[in-house]
Amino acid sequence: MEWLAFQEKFESFVGVNLWTMLFAWVNLLILYLVLKKILFKPLKNMIDSRQKEVDDMYENAKAAEDSANELKKAYEEKIEKAEEESESILKSAMRKAQLREEEILKEADEKASRTLKRAEEEIELEKRRAINEVKDEVSEIAISIASAVIERDVSAKEHSAMIDDFIKNMGDGK
Repeated sequence: MEWLAFQEKFESFVGVNLWTMLFAWVNLLILYLVLKKILFKPLKNMIDSRQKEVDDMYENAKAAEDSANELKKAYEEKIEKAEEESESILKSAMRKAQLREEEILKEADEKASRTLKRAEEEIELEKRRAINEVKDEVSEIAISIASAVIERDVSAKEHSAMIDDFIKNMGDGK
């Protein structure tokens, strides 16, 4: 009885029935276990799967970014190689053009040299012809004058010597 008396005094003092409180705690424990089994585990699984999806998305995004960076690097290398190749082609074309220019100039110089040589040869030939013509005319004049002065026939040998002497004297006068 004493227990009942204590219980009544406690209830009147606290205003809570011990059995009611014990029953409430047991109910709370059962509710927690049921909710844990029914609600918290599926909810935790759902949150974990969502977190995994988000992590996978970040990994995929990182992989895509890495792939894009690799493609960008490869593209830049190709552009650099293309620029180097175009520069090489341009230099090669410039070298070919310069060699062709030098070849054309060399051919022109050779042609001009041949033409000049031919012209000099023709001039020399014409000069000899003119000298020979002048010699012939001078010889005729000299023979006529000599014949008139000497009034005798001059032999071919004397004639030749006189012509040479006359031409020498004419060349010295100029």
